[in-house]
Amino acid sequence: MRAPEPLTGVRVVASPAALDALAWPDGVTPLRLAADDLFALGATTAELTAALVEEERGFVGWWLTVEELHDHLLEHLDWPLPAERPALAQGLIAGVPAKLWLTHDRVLLLTSAAYAHELMERLP
Repeated sequence: MRAPEPLTGVRVVASPAALDALAWPDGVTPLRLAADDLFALGATTAELTAALVEEERGFVGWWLTVEELHDHLLEHLDWPLPAERPALAQGLIAGVPAKLWLTHDRVLLLTSAAYAHELMERLP
């Protein structure tokens, strides 16, 4: 597997209602990690006024085609993919904590930078 790309954005921690009310400019992908926790891929802190907002540099990722997902990752998942798109799915991939941002035409495999080497060793 090729080296991952660093993913930049902001981490926003706020009430679920506050996160639901946030508006995002074009080019920002909000990934809801938990009810009160969101990673806004491509956002900057200047764009937000939520409760806790910090630059997030701890994630890395690989943009994949849907075919690459089916050919290389599905056999390493112990959980079903959501049928709806776009969707964020989280769990172990090849035994490593990771997430999949699934759209209709591509997939972002993301993990903590600390786990990237382990994931690269376990995937073809």
